[in-house]
Amino acid sequence: MSPASRTLRPGTAEALRQLTEARARHRPHPPVRDLLPAGDIDAAYAVQAAWVEQCEAAGARVVGRKIGLTNPAVRAQLGVDQPDFGVLLDSMESPDGGSVDIARTLQPRIEAEIAFVLARDLSGATIGEAEVAAATAFVVAALEIVDSRVADWDIDIVDTVADNASSGLFVLGAHGQELGTLDLADCAMTMWHGRQVVSNGTGAACLGNPLTAVAWLARTARHYGRPLRAGEIVLSGALGPMVPVAPGDGFRAEISGIGKVSTTFTEAPQ
Repeated sequence: MSPASRTLRPGTAEALRQLTEARARHRPHPPVRDLLPAGDIDAAYAVQAAWVEQCEAAGARVVGRKIGLTNPAVRAQLGVDQPDFGVLLDSMESPDGGSVDIARTLQPRIEAEIAFVLARDLSGATIGEAEVAAATAFVVAALEIVDSRVADWDIDIVDTVADNASSGLFVLGAHGQELGTLDLADCAMTMWHGRQVVSNGTGAACLGNPLTAVAWLARTARHYGRPLRAGEIVLSGALGPMVPVAPGDGFRAEISGIGKVSTTFTEAPQ
């Protein structure tokens, strides 16, 4: 048992146990929200932090964070009303243009985002868009493969936060772009499934501007005791609706001014 899990209240410890079991058995589990105080996001982040500690104790390395539920279309899809964040581990990254083993996922969906790679810590007393821009080494097109350990995606904000913000895997494009004078709010995203356009949007769909989203994350992560550090990757949030994934699917996305990214999924195991 990790140090964090030893300090959890019985309900939060049970939520951690159930989500950990869902991962180990590769089988979605019923929602955990009834185990936690109603609407208690702090308790849900305690479950998340305890799971991350377990992963680190087993040898995983934290490489960044992801912001979830920044896009109104995605919030509407899931029936939640505020953003959240999760932790990215080194084991979650998949190469651009490569293949993702569909068996690594339970209920995958995919969305296209702008990822930030930080050159400096974001932990000061004041963190706004200017501070985020100054701390950013470059941005890059990304795909996030969101996934849920909660059966049928029957989640509220407490479920998804406890489940590491429904994180699954992620893909970064091969080429980064310095911010310079780039207006991230105006960057247009198109995502294709084969030749069919399945999602589109702009940076403005991400809390008005991806810089705003990362500033929110930096302040919130600092509040929870694990501020953003130099070298970390930040997935800043979906630019368009997320799309279900089936075995054998291939997706590619392009974000104007930033670049391209793609991935395919293996066929289901026989």
